[in-house]
Amino acid sequence: MSFASPVFLWFFMPVTLLLHWLLPPRRRNAVVAVASLVFYTWGAGPYAALLLSAVAVNYGAGLALDSARLRDRPRARRAVLLATAGWDVAILAVWKYAGFASAQIDALAGALGLGHTPIVNLALPIGISFFTFHHLSYVVDVYRGSTPAQRDPVRFVTYIAMFPQLVAGPIVRYHEIAGQLGDTRRDRLGDLAAGFPRFALGLAKKVVVADSIAPVADAAFAHAGGEITTPTAWLGALAYTLQIYFDFSGYSDMAVGLGTMFGFRLPENFDRPYTAYSVTDFWRRWHMSLSRWFRDYVYIPLGGNRGGAARTYRNLLIIFVLCGFWHGAGWTFLVWGLYHGLLLVAERLLGWDRPPSGLATLVLRRGVTLLLVVVGWVFFRAPSMTEAAGMLRAMFTWRPGELDEFAAFAATDQRTLVLVLALAAVALPSAPALGPLVESGRGPVARAARAALTWVAAPYAAVLVAAGTFSPFLYYQF
Repeated sequence: MSFASPVFLWFFMPVTLLLHWLLPPRRRNAVVAVASLVFYTWGAGPYAALLLSAVAVNYGAGLALDSARLRDRPRARRAVLLATAGWDVAILAVWKYAGFASAQIDALAGALGLGHTPIVNLALPIGISFFTFHHLSYVVDVYRGSTPAQRDPVRFVTYIAMFPQLVAGPIVRYHEIAGQLGDTRRDRLGDLAAGFPRFALGLAKKVVVADSIAPVADAAFAHAGGEITTPTAWLGALAYTLQIYFDFSGYSDMAVGLGTMFGFRLPENFDRPYTAYSVTDFWRRWHMSLSRWFRDYVYIPLGGNRGGAARTYRNLLIIFVLCGFWHGAGWTFLVWGLYHGLLLVAERLLGWDRPPSGLATLVLRRGVTLLLVVVGWVFFRAPSMTEAAGMLRAMFTWRPGELDEFAAFAATDQRTLVLVLALAAVALPSAPALGPLVESGRGPVARAARAALTWVAAPYAAVLVAAGTFSPFLYYQF
């Protein structure tokens, strides 16, 4: 079930909100928990059992780690942590990476003349990367003593399975929301008034912008391995750059808005990343909850920037290789992560990770950073390294000619206009970020934005959804 689907917009969301409003505060977590399991089962089917098994294991592990029996037994606590983390990682490894690993083993065996080996084909449960990271952060935080274990199973299910963020984030660490899981969510009208415009903003980003641009990117990348022209390659790369931002940030806006309507304050996930002055700054603004997760649970435990420059660079490369592999089991994702890691190392070596001085330098740095990010998205979007190489060759080796037939057919006047306007929006100053402004801003600009989103953008997007023009969110596959 997608947020941008008729069944969600006109049945699931209104019914869940109504129950949340009508039932007493002590029942509201149960409403969210049950609705979330229905939401996940609707999309994942039998894989809901996988989610529930992970919930049960991590709930029990939290109780064990926080128990009086293990409080003074560090070796036993460590064993519980390692066993639980191993279970969580094993779920992710089997369901997300077993197919890729078995394909590589088969290819290696064939190259060595050893025949062929079995290839595992498993469907990827939606949201598996996100709920695995939620579980890992929870048990680590309880082990560290930074938060007590959650003893109420309904509240724990509400945290893990909360449908606004279950399948595509933001990644919410337990300590960020633990205090909100009580029975204190009482300002229902205020929460609705703050959350709905934010939800409408995300819906418009997704349906009006991302889904309009998507056919242009798809047409260009579908022929990336052939002799496409340079204009086609650049159009496809720019279209995907805009599509993935408006699609994913749109989902995040919808998730944050939905969370607010149910009384939860979820962390921000985007802060106008295409206005970044460096790739380092880009990662402070793009998928911020993932960046913070890797920083706190991998980068700092590895030593962070302590221990000298060489160790810092090593840790950065490890983090971004893992980040790339987290997004997908494929060489293109691995190269994308390594590419960004190398860029961050280069910026530290050259001092380009620091803010520029002067407007001209800022504009230049923003342009260079956006170019580097666009190049990276080619690896991320291409189905294989062959197609990625073909697209990059066409982008940087002049191949004259008009748009290829399929790209020209996809780039209608309406889609081209949306693409140009989206690119213009990217060029605006880095502040303010529209999402937080819409949700909690004061003054005439914020009020006008909320009114426009509520009474114009939301109805128009709903019409497009009714016409069947929506598509699944890109990050559902991760």
